Amino acid sequence: MHPDTHSGATTRPVVKRTARAILIDGDRLVLIKRTKPGIAPYWLTPGGGVEEEDNGILAALHREIDEELGAKISDPVPAFVDTTEHLADDGSHGVKVQFFFVCRLESMDLSRRHGPEVDEPHGDYDVVKVPFSRMGLASVDIVPLTLRHYLDANIEGVLGLLGPELR
Repeated sequence: MHPDTHSGATTRPVVKRTARAILIDGDRLVLIKRTKPGIAPYWLTPGGGVEEEDNGILAALHREIDEELGAKISDPVPAFVDTTEHLADDGSHGVKVQFFFVCRLESMDLSRRHGPEVDEPHGDYDVVKVPFSRMGLASVDIVPLTLRHYLDANIEGVLGLLGPELR
């Protein structure tokens, strides 16, 4: 099969990559509540775009967690990938691929937060923790929707990614 094809379809160019943490703190999930004028609040996992200076996706994950939460993580394990149509800043069209890693929160000091979300915020970025349970997940509007469905269907499996099964 030609490297640019999959099942006869042309592979779409990846124009943006992000690294995000399904961040577990005990029995809770750490999220960022986004509040912007004129739209309903939504919750997302901490993380962000992979930059040219990052030495790979995991390096971007650690940098973003440090910037957004002043936090350190451990045991990152790939868990979920979300691919959506995306129009890049330069106008090129393709897909955005979001890589989600399950990881443990080792430490967090919100006074250490820095970076564009803190320096030039567009709306509010509130760090919240919700129970990592079906009821906890149902209490917030997690985006993307594909991640919300994945987490709801796989709570035990996600926790298993951090457990002795993989050791």
